[in-house]
Amino acid sequence: YADRSYRTHPRGLIIYGQATVVPSLAAGGNVSSTTILSILAKGLSNSSKSEPVPIRNLVGSGITRELPVANATSNATIPRCPLIPPNLVGPVIVSKSPPSLSEMEKSLLEVKAGGIGRPADCVARHRVAIIIPFRDRPQHLQTLLYNLHPVLLRQQIDYQIFVVEQEGTEAFNRAMLMNVGYVEALKERIFDCFIFHDVDLLPEDDRNLYTCPEQPRHMSVAVDKFKYRLPYNDLFGGVSAMSREHFQLVNGFSNVFWGWGGEDDDMANRIKAHGLHISRYPANVARYKMLAHKKEKANPKRYENLKTGKKRFSTDGLANLQYELIDKRKPKLYTWLLVRLTPPQPS
Repeated sequence: YADRSYRTHPRGLIIYGQATVVPSLAAGGNVSSTTILSILAKGLSNSSKSEPVPIRNLVGSGITRELPVANATSNATIPRCPLIPPNLVGPVIVSKSPPSLSEMEKSLLEVKAGGIGRPADCVARHRVAIIIPFRDRPQHLQTLLYNLHPVLLRQQIDYQIFVVEQEGTEAFNRAMLMNVGYVEALKERIFDCFIFHDVDLLPEDDRNLYTCPEQPRHMSVAVDKFKYRLPYNDLFGGVSAMSREHFQLVNGFSNVFWGWGGEDDDMANRIKAHGLHISRYPANVARYKMLAHKKEKANPKRYENLKTGKKRFSTDGLANLQYELIDKRKPKLYTWLLVRLTPPQPS
């Protein structure tokens, strides 16, 4: 998508390509995600022809997996939320200087204890857990929460933010923390979609929906640090989205990557090995700013672990995850989990 031509329009993003009319979508009916993605791809493949097509007719629940009912209510008069969230603004102003936590809590009135947000006037179509692996970056976390909550609220999803903090001084194991977040989130309630989110990435466009399509989605396509270009095609790091079914299918992330690097490429290999593929939104929508931080210590075994990863797909991940939940609290803006990780035994 990054090499295609796009521009904005009052009704949404414009794709230059072949226009295809879908009556049932225009009428707000149910359209399969396969159909919508085919239309989107068809338009992109003919970017030098025809009239521009507003992507707002395409980007929405039509290309994501929907719950029959998300925030279920006994009040049958509350309608389901629109296919296209009506309050999206497109590009947003990113702030790297958030107010104090107390001021943030006062301003985000719609957010409930534990970092839970959902629309008040309609039934959300998606129930989403946002998992943030974390250690020693409180200012980054505060900045992310300040920028992320307003975006999620405008998207009219039923969401909860989980911050999974690694206890101890061992090398950071980002992938294992995300596995823990997945398991612990499901103890709270049933989520249909999981967003795995680095603490240093701030969304630049609220049309980059925090929902799960029919294929795993790499969300941080264009990052300012990389000059808004995708470093390589199989990249799945930064911010990514997977449905509960797909994450269970691939056995989650590997648990053997201690230190920086390798776990996302291993996940990309798992995705392909199970007949799935990585999907992406256009690069001028799936944009993020990265907060500055010191370089983390690399995992010296990352290439070796990647090379031998296929042998462990079925045994290394959710299947052999071991950890101890040390503490759990629910301040207003997120659910905090402090965990002690147990290195997996060699299989």
